[in-house]
Amino acid sequence: MKLLIVEDEKKTGEYLTKGLTEAGFVVDLADNGLNGYHLAMTGDYDLIILDIMLPDVNGWDIVRMLRSANKGMPILLLTALGTIEHRVKGLELGADDYLVKPFALLNCWRGCAHYCGAGRR
Repeated sequence: MKLLIVEDEKKTGEYLTKGLTEAGFVVDLADNGLNGYHLAMTGDYDLIILDIMLPDVNGWDIVRMLRSANKGMPILLLTALGTIEHRVKGLELGADDYLVKPFALLNCWRGCAHYCGAGRR
């Protein structure tokens, strides 16, 4: 299963990439919104893990643009914005799930396995 992680915090991006690669996923990492959007539009991803507060283009706009372009891959928002209003906004824009930082890698992995249809341990 192929994942795209769009995360500008270097440590978080590396942590996710390492953990999910070790779990058997193929992972591409973009460190800003513009690169993430470009990869999402041109790549064949089973899931996008997307931060909201990104340089260039924010995660809200990326979700909106991907859904407007009829890109139907699941999107898991992973962000420090944790209010109910933020969660509702993300889901209403078209994200499939919402995970708040700080997070446990196991929670992120379970989301990946669920949305990719992978029966991974």
